[in-house]
Amino acid sequence: MTIGNTTQTGSLLIRGGRVIDPSTRFDAIADVYIENQRIHSIGTNLDLPADRVIDATGMIVSPGFIDPHVKLGEPGCEEDETIDSGTAAAVAGGFTTIAALPDTTPVVDSRAAAEFVSRQAERADRCHVVPLGAVTRQVLGEELSEIGQLVDGGAVGFTDGKRVIANPEIMRRALQYAGMFDRAILHHPQSPELTAGGVMHDGYWSTRLGLRGIPAAAEEIVVRRDIALAEHTGGRIHLMSISSLNSVDEVCRARRRGVRVSADVSPQHLLLSDESLKNYESCYKVSPPLRTQPHIEALIAGLKEGTIDILCADHLPWAIEKTDRELDLTPFGIPGLETLLPMGIRALIEPGHLSWIEFLSKLTTGPAALLGLDTGRLQTGAPADITILDPQIRWQIDATKFHTLSRNTPFDKWDVQGKVQYTIVSGSIRYPFNSE
Repeated sequence: MTIGNTTQTGSLLIRGGRVIDPSTRFDAIADVYIENQRIHSIGTNLDLPADRVIDATGMIVSPGFIDPHVKLGEPGCEEDETIDSGTAAAVAGGFTTIAALPDTTPVVDSRAAAEFVSRQAERADRCHVVPLGAVTRQVLGEELSEIGQLVDGGAVGFTDGKRVIANPEIMRRALQYAGMFDRAILHHPQSPELTAGGVMHDGYWSTRLGLRGIPAAAEEIVVRRDIALAEHTGGRIHLMSISSLNSVDEVCRARRRGVRVSADVSPQHLLLSDESLKNYESCYKVSPPLRTQPHIEALIAGLKEGTIDILCADHLPWAIEKTDRELDLTPFGIPGLETLLPMGIRALIEPGHLSWIEFLSKLTTGPAALLGLDTGRLQTGAPADITILDPQIRWQIDATKFHTLSRNTPFDKWDVQGKVQYTIVSGSIRYPFNSE
């Protein structure tokens, strides 16, 4: 899908919005003036000439959202997603920066491959796309990639995507080498031996449905190992999309000891349980699998206490022909960029689990710190990457109107509250499309 771009130059005044900057805990009605792609000033009743004015009355003005791991099928699997369609989905969801997973074809395990991702994103001209480099060559888990060359190519972190690095010696060395460049290893903690052939959480519903289960221990074993190796090496480990109550506890205790560990969670693991699979629908097949209520409550508690730093979309789109099959044959994963905000509000804001400052920190300062980015903040001189959202508007999710190529969402036809109104990247309005 190709959508016309909007690239303005000049100045922009955002007037009268509720400006929230989690990095400084600023929360007040104010104006934001943008000039030369950066925030020029923030204050009340700013009287400055602007080429364009946005009336943000009743809206929240936030730093642009950042997602630390997004699957953009290109190159190699353009039927699932392209950089063009994926970045369109990103800005529609309020994201000004996304980090692209490297498990493409070819794999992003060289400087040239990392630079290709950046160049394609520049051509799409929607949001910032920063590459994640593969930890191992061809994401096979056997031999380390050229970490230094990937850093030179722009890699902001390292991961093998949804493939587990099973060999602890490879992980140990990866943490050491990435640590030399102050880059984190982003890992999907799932024991391959315990997840093989599994479809859903191992428990009552897997037994009742006759589906092979994946125990929470499959995640917890790898979480403990990764934390032990990060503690040993002093490296940075980030655990992607955790789902287990014991994982939350392990991360919490490790952080208290000073281990450099962080974690993220996705809205589907906060709103849905393993019972959702009772009708064998592929839109509920995710990795890690949806679990039970005690796990959900632990994840929410982890977000409230600050153990979990980041709320991520876990965007993993698939072409319809790949998901319209028997459940055990369909791949794990759903699109998430365009539904993260309303589903995050449903899970965390509406029940009163998080304040708006706390909630937005999981989308801005948390991922910015993980990836070492100079974004995720609203301050004078900062890059003008901004998301403006209406927290009160009610609407219905319609998967047929997604900008991502994937339609396999569990949230289709959900009535939700809160919607992105503007996404501003480097001072230019990139969403709504063709808004000039």
